[in-house]
Amino acid sequence: MEQSHKKKILFVITKSNWGGAQKYVYDLATSLPRELFDVAVVFGGTGPLAERLSVAGVRTISISSLQRDVSITGDIVSFFKLQSLFKKEKPDVVHVNSSKVGGLGALAGRLTSVPRIIFTCHGWPFNEERSSLSLWSIAFFSWLTVVLSHTTITVSNRDFIDGKRMPWVKDKIRLVHNGIRTPDFKGKEEARAHLTSLARASGITITPKDLIVGAMGELHKNKGYEYLIESFAELLLDFETPVKLIVMGEGEERKHLEALLQKFRVEKQIALIGFVPDSPTYLHAFDVFTLTSIKEGLPYVVIEAGFAGLPTIATNVGGVKEIIDDMKSGVLVQTRKPTDIAQALHMLLSEKEKALTFGKNLKEKVEAEFSLEHMVKNTLAVYEK
Repeated sequence: MEQSHKKKILFVITKSNWGGAQKYVYDLATSLPRELFDVAVVFGGTGPLAERLSVAGVRTISISSLQRDVSITGDIVSFFKLQSLFKKEKPDVVHVNSSKVGGLGALAGRLTSVPRIIFTCHGWPFNEERSSLSLWSIAFFSWLTVVLSHTTITVSNRDFIDGKRMPWVKDKIRLVHNGIRTPDFKGKEEARAHLTSLARASGITITPKDLIVGAMGELHKNKGYEYLIESFAELLLDFETPVKLIVMGEGEERKHLEALLQKFRVEKQIALIGFVPDSPTYLHAFDVFTLTSIKEGLPYVVIEAGFAGLPTIATNVGGVKEIIDDMKSGVLVQTRKPTDIAQALHMLLSEKEKALTFGKNLKEKVEAEFSLEHMVKNTLAVYEK
């Protein structure tokens, strides 16, 4: 008997590191029913995403010319390689992620007559701080990517509204919140012991009496770690209980952040411990979690902190306020405000009952609204439309 046709899905993403967009692709690629879908993931270079997909048995395709930074030669090469790949693979759906590869992949898909091209916006780049000329250019290419795609998924309501404002494409915009599977959390003692040992390797001593503030994510300018470092220096001026800050993540901003540690004289209180495999499973090590980004879509780390029941401080960017209800399930602060972050840290580290209540409320919210099952179901509906 002839087997029924499996729908072929090609996910395309710029890099194989382990950020929010990569988690999104991984979760979708590994959750689609294999009896119904033939899945492959296309990316640039090698990294944790490639390794995890290999372990999960998902086919991967590397295009070395794909990279985050704009490169005319590299982008032209990437475009023709994507076009050639789509002709060879003949996918039913191409699902592109991130702004640059979104435009390249959508154009290559149109020219090779891919039946369904889906673009997921993980945060519109025109909401970043840039020169006026740069913003106009980015806004145009963002709109063009939406035009070339059959449907654009936004992961936050703010991005959904911004997408709807674009001319002639409002019917192409869909809102599908990010969702995650519950991490397999380590116990508090095990998690603290592991992160403490990594901090020690960085020259930071953490004792059992110390409170630990946590942050997690790529060391990238958009993550606003410079403001977190300054806020922590302010906190230490009048906070008597011993407290340390641990940042899990690696990236291009490391040297700049290390210089800031020296500038604010907090090099013995803040540990940049680098990339930690399965980092969300260690969240119970923290007493308070922070996200100080200046740009986000709908950040996974806040959802993960919620599943861990952590009292959380986050900047009010992107879709963060769709996860955290200010002063009910966490604290929202404005971007680039170290003093406000320091005050919020002081409150949650001092007022234990309030912190526990915020963590409990956040956990209830994310369990009800940000599950992986919900995200997969709604994404499948977009594929089928």
